[in-house]
Amino acid sequence: MEADRPARPLIGLLLRLVYQRYSQEIEAALREAGFDDVRPTAGNVFPFVPPEGITVSALAERARVRKQTMTQAVEQLERAGYVERRPNPRDHRSRLVFLTERGASVPPVTHAAAEGVEGRWAELTSPEELEALRDSLLRLLGQLEARPPGQIGVRPPAPRR
Repeated sequence: MEADRPARPLIGLLLRLVYQRYSQEIEAALREAGFDDVRPTAGNVFPFVPPEGITVSALAERARVRKQTMTQAVEQLERAGYVERRPNPRDHRSRLVFLTERGASVPPVTHAAAEGVEGRWAELTSPEELEALRDSLLRLLGQLEARPPGQIGVRPPAPRR
């Protein structure tokens, strides 16, 4: 697989490939715990549902996905019994998403699996390297979040003649 990558791959590609491995480990832990009907898109839902509930629009905003994507994920999780939608007491035109008892049992599994993945990664590199990576990503994310999308100074390449 390493031979398939460019000599100096773009960071975005590396992040995507590492995240795919991370996701596979989380999915395996969920299957092992009996949550084999939780799809990868659920990662956009579980971490962002507060105890007081949240609208699908706000959930999509927090997860930084399109509302349609979030609606589909919430509908799938609702059919599977992980979330429920209830009327919003502050706005009767909307509904709030809540984790069900079954849904609330998923995050502890994913957190434990994620900690296990990070532990293995620390063994493959070193605890210091992994923490340096976390610090760099947090710093970069903070800088990116301080700017509106499209304002990072990236210009498309000039057209070829």
